[in-house]
Amino acid sequence: MSDERLRRVRDRVRSFPDFPVPGVLFRDISPLLKDPVAFRTLIDLLEDHVRASFPKIDFIVGLDSRGFLIGPPLAQRLGIGFVPIRKKGKLPGPTESVSYALEYGKAELEIQTDAVEPGQKVVIVDDLLATGGTMCAAYELLKRLKAEILECLVVIELKPLKGLEKLSSIPFYSLLQYD
Repeated sequence: MSDERLRRVRDRVRSFPDFPVPGVLFRDISPLLKDPVAFRTLIDLLEDHVRASFPKIDFIVGLDSRGFLIGPPLAQRLGIGFVPIRKKGKLPGPTESVSYALEYGKAELEIQTDAVEPGQKVVIVDDLLATGGTMCAAYELLKRLKAEILECLVVIELKPLKGLEKLSSIPFYSLLQYD
């Protein structure tokens, strides 16, 4: 992976101390989304990783909401479909749901029960891994649908929050890591 390409992406991530609550250092990808060259570079890097790691994949699964910004362009590049996992109450039709703990509260995620077929190969995409609660909930939903989860893929991993420990044996890849 090109250090120059990775630097271009890292340079477009900014930090906000004490957001959304005191003591949290928020990593914001908004500048990355505004910069078409940096955003294209991000998708290039993720595409390179996925293509090199998985010769056969059926879907990119994106997490509400920032996974929706990264997942569809990545899926398009790979020539595959995109499946959303949403916050509770946002999807029509029959859904499977799971409750989980956030860094500062509780939440529920849902997926449509016909979103993936048993055995289909998926990569879960989000912008960031913090404590791992959201990613673990998404993993649980996809396991219930009997999908084959190839990897959990994020742009940013916040190492001090130890989300990777919660994922334990789940395959995981982060483009950028912050201590």
